[in-house]
Amino acid sequence: MPIRIDNDLPVKKILEEENIFVMDADRAMSQDIRPLEVVILNLMPLKEDTELQLLRSLSNTPLQVNITFIRTGTYESKNVARKHLERFYSTFEEIKKRRFDGLIITGAPVEKMEFEEVEYWDELTKIMDWSEKNVTSTLHICWGAQAGLYYRYGVHKYDLPKKFSGIYKHYTFHKRTPLVRGFDDSFLVPQSRYTGVNKDEIVANPLLEIVAESKITGPYLIIAEEGKNIFVTGHPEYDTMTLDQDYKRDLDRGMNPDIPVNYYPDDNPELKPIKSWRCHANTLYFNWLNYYVYQRTPYIL
Repeated sequence: MPIRIDNDLPVKKILEEENIFVMDADRAMSQDIRPLEVVILNLMPLKEDTELQLLRSLSNTPLQVNITFIRTGTYESKNVARKHLERFYSTFEEIKKRRFDGLIITGAPVEKMEFEEVEYWDELTKIMDWSEKNVTSTLHICWGAQAGLYYRYGVHKYDLPKKFSGIYKHYTFHKRTPLVRGFDDSFLVPQSRYTGVNKDEIVANPLLEIVAESKITGPYLIIAEEGKNIFVTGHPEYDTMTLDQDYKRDLDRGMNPDIPVNYYPDDNPELKPIKSWRCHANTLYFNWLNYYVYQRTPYIL
């Protein structure tokens, strides 16, 4: 899929070096189609890393997609240059009169806090309310999934005995569901979180359906209202070295973290991790864009 982003976005060069099709404005204008409009609410502190991960994941369909990045206006990230935010990001207030085909809400490193204690919680709930009438389908990732399940459907989170960190085996249900079309019976997903979601509350809600889960980490893919809202409790978009960076960061902080599960060869952090989840990650984003966005969105937004 050609993804259309700002020509000056720093990660554009990296994507092109990886042979990912990035389209400039002139080429996009020459194509007689309406591109999909996807807005990404990036709540992660290392915004450029998340930009790169998500743009890689969105680059595997024949659809043309225009990407808009937004940030919170009520909280300013301390881990990215202000010039980068001002140049490449809008606020919700600046885009709220527009309509979009798809919305992605990322994770955030605030999962140990109660939702209402998060500084930008009120703004996030306004964005979720806005999306009900202005977005065809919303994809929520990790903490974004927990926040969406809680606010939209009253599903609570809970603290885990210890952090889930590593590559975990997951299983598909309802294989005819378009979101998992093309998935194997089992597949691998990166997880990195301290909290889980209440499965009993999900099962009890007739608007929610679990279509993939792990015997260890619990529900992974949850669909609401036939795909109007989709929740992904892991990090399929992670790069090969992301968990390695998280592990070594926690080591440097003296947190004595466990070695990520099924990640390093022979559980040896001195060895380079093996990427084992990318194909299913790409399939997931392809299925979301195709079946829940492109096939359902109106031609005139």
